[in-house]
Amino acid sequence: MSAARHSIGVEVRYAETDAMGIVHHSNYLVWFELARTHLCRQTGKDYAAIERDGHQLTVTRSDLRYRRPARYGDSVVVTAWIDDLASRRVRFGYEVQRTEDLLTTGTTEHIWIDRTGRPCRGPEALMPAFRRLAGIEESP
Repeated sequence: MSAARHSIGVEVRYAETDAMGIVHHSNYLVWFELARTHLCRQTGKDYAAIERDGHQLTVTRSDLRYRRPARYGDSVVVTAWIDDLASRRVRFGYEVQRTEDLLTTGTTEHIWIDRTGRPCRGPEALMPAFRRLAGIEESP
């Protein structure tokens, strides 16, 4: 069973570019977040509802590899998936493509925290859906 992927289209806005006319590196993390939150909706709860229920996924690490630049006016597709899942940690993988050109790849690692701000296990009610998205088979 393979991990579910969610892709979202983004049109590069002028405000996302630098003086050289290419997308500033920090914007890729914003695009990753956009794709990740849409992926999380596939659990049956959007991220805002997860937070209202008392849990957050806090970013602990991000890694990006810039292969080719995106430019103002480009249309890109940002894809997210769960790359690794543990009881307290989730690692998401990402790709940014313009047509067939792979522009950027990356990962973000997150830990679950509760209302007190302390690390905790992922919410019991959500973990089956996260395992499904990660392509991890549930035992009968």
